[in-house]
Amino acid sequence: MGVIQRIKKPTTRKGKKVLQSKEPKPIEGPKQCIFLQARNPSERARKVLKDIYNLKKPDAAYLSRKNDFVPFEDATLIEKLCYKKEAALFGISSHSKKRPHNIVLGRTFDYGVLDMIELGADNFKAMSEFHNMKVLAGVKPCLLFNGPAWDLNQDLKRIKSLFVDFFHREKIESIRLQGLEHVLSFTASDDGIIYLRSYRILLKKSGQRTPRVELEEIGPSIDFKLRRTRLAADELFKEACKVPKELKPLTKKNISRDAFGSKLGRVHIGKQDIKRLQTRKMKGLKKTAEEKKEMLLKRKKARKDAKSFQATV
Repeated sequence: MGVIQRIKKPTTRKGKKVLQSKEPKPIEGPKQCIFLQARNPSERARKVLKDIYNLKKPDAAYLSRKNDFVPFEDATLIEKLCYKKEAALFGISSHSKKRPHNIVLGRTFDYGVLDMIELGADNFKAMSEFHNMKVLAGVKPCLLFNGPAWDLNQDLKRIKSLFVDFFHREKIESIRLQGLEHVLSFTASDDGIIYLRSYRILLKKSGQRTPRVELEEIGPSIDFKLRRTRLAADELFKEACKVPKELKPLTKKNISRDAFGSKLGRVHIGKQDIKRLQTRKMKGLKKTAEEKKEMLLKRKKARKDAKSFQATV
């Protein structure tokens, strides 16, 4: 159930700008995320959430205050905080005897929870344990999804979409080779374990124009065990993925391409009278003096016949 929103009318210019910034836009920027802690989070769960926050920065906010709630039973607090912080994504750390080192990741639509998954951090190596150079905050990562299970399993296909939402930043048209610095690798196994690895891309000399690419692990290294999922219905998910009308490409009619890639167009014109069509003037097509005299006599005769007809009438 979504948050009940009050109808607010701005009284100042600044208030109007604030309300306009919360309105839906055709082209959205990077999605904001909030990270918060549920009841009694363990040290490992807090470190996992902190490292995911470091990967998401600067489009994220970390709330260190503990909250006494269970996300899968009551998500009202999450919806309120997402509305307050204008965040579409959230991450929660918790710990219990039944579900140790628990991480909940999810996203919202229209300020209501859309998808939510529960993961257990079985094996974890923090980013601080890798003593090497890290990438800068805000670098757009390259996402790799290894294994056929991401496309064969319907739940994993939705979880893949959730991970893309989490780490996808602004939309870009092109990128240079030196701009690829960070790789996030997700590997799904048949027993429900998701291996998350983070690498820094090193471009070494190869003696050719194309450099030799090496990967250096920079952390975090997490083995997630998939526990519970709460995924949206197909109708709601389809509505959330709906593209605005102004962003849909306009179809150009009567344009096609042949086998060689040449563009072919069909132009429709009205009916033409060939007799009145202006042709190129040439000396060979000019009328002789006799033809001109004959045409003049025909015109005079036609005028005379017309006058005689009018007189009889």
